[in-house]
Amino acid sequence: MAGLVLGAPELGMLTATELGVWGDPIGHSRSPLLHAAAYEVLGLPWSYGRRQVDEAGFEAALDGLDATWRGLSLTMPLKQVAARTATALDDDARRTGAVNTLLLVTGERRGFNTDVGGLARALTEIGVSAPEHIRILGAGATATSALVAAARLGAQRVEVRARRPEAVRPLVERGASLGVQVSAEALDAAAPHAVHATIATLPGGTDVGAPAEALASVGGPLVDVVYGGWPTPLARAWERAGAPAFDGRAMLLHQALLQVRVFVGADAEAPLDREDDVLAAMRAAVMGD
Repeated sequence: MAGLVLGAPELGMLTATELGVWGDPIGHSRSPLLHAAAYEVLGLPWSYGRRQVDEAGFEAALDGLDATWRGLSLTMPLKQVAARTATALDDDARRTGAVNTLLLVTGERRGFNTDVGGLARALTEIGVSAPEHIRILGAGATATSALVAAARLGAQRVEVRARRPEAVRPLVERGASLGVQVSAEALDAAAPHAVHATIATLPGGTDVGAPAEALASVGGPLVDVVYGGWPTPLARAWERAGAPAFDGRAMLLHQALLQVRVFVGADAEAPLDREDDVLAAMRAAVMGD
């Protein structure tokens, strides 16, 4: 993460203990459970809450924080405005134009996108470690993180299906910069090609209808980034096809672990002390096992 690694003197100044997740809506967020579990294992007396903040009120809310604040987790609709207000961005935040983690230190707002690494780790965990061809459903902000995650895992081709194929154009351009060939298809286009995995970034509960059956038959394992209202209509289509379907909790878990790395050591790539224990506690908090 070029340009974002803090030296020891700077880390010594990281004495603030307040953290939280902001978004609108925010009541459904499981981030407080995840982070509380992590800091208990690490023996850190930090406070992590939640606050409903919309895009229009974000900058004023951020400006109102005092020196007790260490950082923020950010969910929709704040990821793009956070990227615009950050004083520095990590590579994934630059590639996606989205920030889901702000580290507040020495008057700076350092932006990270741990959704990318979280999704890549979640895919690896279910055995998708070296996919050549990935399909992404949806072309919104989360699809950009999914594309960067696919590139990180080595995908050479990514097919993006959206209700409006013209909405895929920015992803085609982004793919070119990553060395990935991105193609656009209508969500209901016929005769899908076989892929190694499918990532659904559609709003929760979206029902694509009959095309879901064809997509499931050649879609490989499905990761649907939603984690409420399970199984989704897409997941049910995958189940009928006898193919595995996974909700977004693993992505949520792993992006939160990377956030903890940022808040503790200012580096999403640097493992924590007792990281295995931290991950196990966070997994139990979000998945119950």
